[in-house]
Amino acid sequence: MLSICFGGTCQDMQFTQFNAAPLYLNPGFTGATAEHRFASNYRNQWAGIPGHFVGYTFAYDYNLSEFNSGIGLLFAREQSGSGNLGNTEIGLLYSYHIRIDRKIFVQPALKINYVTRGVDFNKLVFNDQLARGGAGNSTSDDISADRARYADFTVGLLVYSESFWGGMSFNHINEPNQSLGDGESPLYMKFSAHGGYKFNLSERGGRRTLNSTYINVVGHYKSQQKYDQLDLGLYYTRDPLVFGLWYRGIPMIKSQDNVLNNDALAVVLGYKLSDYNLNIGYSYDVTISRLAVNSGGSHEISIVYEVASKKKKRKRRKFFVPCAKF
Repeated sequence: MLSICFGGTCQDMQFTQFNAAPLYLNPGFTGATAEHRFASNYRNQWAGIPGHFVGYTFAYDYNLSEFNSGIGLLFAREQSGSGNLGNTEIGLLYSYHIRIDRKIFVQPALKINYVTRGVDFNKLVFNDQLARGGAGNSTSDDISADRARYADFTVGLLVYSESFWGGMSFNHINEPNQSLGDGESPLYMKFSAHGGYKFNLSERGGRRTLNSTYINVVGHYKSQQKYDQLDLGLYYTRDPLVFGLWYRGIPMIKSQDNVLNNDALAVVLGYKLSDYNLNIGYSYDVTISRLAVNSGGSHEISIVYEVASKKKKRKRRKFFVPCAKF
């Protein structure tokens, strides 16, 4: 009955620690590491609501410095609802590294995804089953397709130096049809713009402090069809600890549904094991929208591991993207 009265809306999977999911954020980050990089992310969104969103990613990328290129592989999965409506994607990524001058780099990139989307009908009860007391097969068995399969394309661009970085990506540029039946349900193109600046506090009066200390100021804007959102935050890092504060929404502006565009306030805690090139982060989103009473907030965990030979580390140490790892 509710589905007759109201239209449904959905969103792409998102991460509070989007810097820790670089290949999902923008294919331009592919290969922006010394040599090898492994990244994994887990998000439990609105944990207090039945059928809440659960998503995770696994990614690997490699810096092909000999060819001024980067290659990567991304696996992502999200599911929600009592019927486990889920998307699974496997993506191949490629970026080309262009050196503008001694300190500025530009990296255009492409991601090609193969996506499957489906529902577990065994976990749903239909009206014809209720008429038979919940027994027997449903007319859902006659649905023409219980799984959608399609290709999905993303292009991205990253620009960075030793102190700033900025990028943009255009996701779902082919706007594939994700309908589970014979109808049309386009996955609309999403635009994302992101960037930040790193303030180094380690050098004071010409003297370098014992621990690396700096502040990252970061922003991330995304827009899909008629909806948009802005993430604003900062990280304070004093090795090996990282502390971050975030706001998600667009202050003082109402959405097209005449609702204030406020989503969450987030706290991020990170720890860097420098000896192992390992970064571990945890974040908690406090919901400030109309879901605040029932949402239960959102939990997120990220792990980023980078490994490289000593030769590659020396060659690339001045040209890492200066964004936080969380």
